[in-house]
Amino acid sequence: MGLFSLVVYGVGDMVGSGIYGTVGKAAGSMGNAVWLAFIVSMIAALITGLSYACIASRYPRAAGAAFVTQHAFRFAFLSYLIGLTVTASGLTSMATQTNVFAETLQSILGGPWFVMVLLFLGVMTFINFWGIRESMWTNLLCTAVEVGGLLFIIAIGMRYWGSVNYLETTQATFDDNGRLLDHGLTVPMLLGGAVLTFFSFVGFEDMLNVAEEVKEPRRTMPWGIILALAVVTVLYMSIAVTAVSVVDYREFTREKAPAPLSLIANRAAPWLPARTFDYITMFAVANSMLINYIMGSRLLYGMSRHGLLPATLGRVHPTRRTPHVAILVLLVLIVVLALVGDVSALASATALLLLFSFAVVNAALVVLKLRPGEPPGGFEVPIFVPILGIVVNATLVVGRLLDQNANPLAPYIAGAILFSVATLYFIVRPKEITEESLAAVEQES
Repeated sequence: MGLFSLVVYGVGDMVGSGIYGTVGKAAGSMGNAVWLAFIVSMIAALITGLSYACIASRYPRAAGAAFVTQHAFRFAFLSYLIGLTVTASGLTSMATQTNVFAETLQSILGGPWFVMVLLFLGVMTFINFWGIRESMWTNLLCTAVEVGGLLFIIAIGMRYWGSVNYLETTQATFDDNGRLLDHGLTVPMLLGGAVLTFFSFVGFEDMLNVAEEVKEPRRTMPWGIILALAVVTVLYMSIAVTAVSVVDYREFTREKAPAPLSLIANRAAPWLPARTFDYITMFAVANSMLINYIMGSRLLYGMSRHGLLPATLGRVHPTRRTPHVAILVLLVLIVVLALVGDVSALASATALLLLFSFAVVNAALVVLKLRPGEPPGGFEVPIFVPILGIVVNATLVVGRLLDQNANPLAPYIAGAILFSVATLYFIVRPKEITEESLAAVEQES
């Protein structure tokens, strides 16, 4: 990959169910001020993105979160916890995407919601099991559709910009004449909204997984991460402003409301066939789901091959040559999480897990910068950047936990996953958690 290909890969990885599935939930939580939540989450992502860019220029091969954590702290339990926490965040992402798809399909076909969940997961599992070539062709098609859908929404909605008060929140107060007295924006509300919208930026960290496929990675990787984040930020900010300009934010929380972007398209382009954006949303969600499913199953396979997980997960199907046991295990876990049934709770749980991981990775970069003799990379950032990354990510976690208006299930889901990962470590008791074993897992995945 050159720089352009890397940026396209990063944008395609980030764009998807994050914005298609959560912009309505975020608008329903934040009101017209939803764009502020995207700004805060973008800053959090960009700061950590700069740290990841520095790490990528130092360790362009197998520079995964678990690898860097082990290299910095040399504490096997923490490295294991970070490695599987990142995998677990992928699980909650996939459960979120499954719910978004099922809700959209149910609005089209009707019928029981759980049947839609099982139907979608069955198709995704079949594609993942059938082979990587078929999966990549599916990914290419879905990426083209989802990015085109966002650009179309921005194009048809720009004429509505400036039509509302962009500081009005769901807690705003008005006088008897309907004039705004207090926008109702509070710091806990803003941080809670930022955690929810942060899910839309998930994916930039995955760019490290293709470092070995990049030309001149020490120079190209940092710019690729930064430019991909910049492109996605412009898209998301435009979508957020368009959403609340075209549709009253209260309508996004209405029971059985259409998918968020479908609702916008119905208002801004009534000439468009009513279900067009329902179908585009399903393409976008399927794309993100499939990417996470492929990477998650290969990561479990790789960790099993190196003794970090039970050996059964390392089995490969004799005909299709895919890790079918890992795929089926993930399927069971996704079904359990998906049946929680709350998109905002699952999205927030994903964000909380990643914020925790990002704080640890930033701390690892601080340690490596202070370690004598540690060679610098081709893209260095001042030490205050990873320190600020720790503070920002920790603040977002604390703010989300203190936000009384946010969904109460998310911290419990995230906590249960962390507890399960820690328990698994003491059950499996892997003996060979080294930088070399983690690097080999990243390479095989």
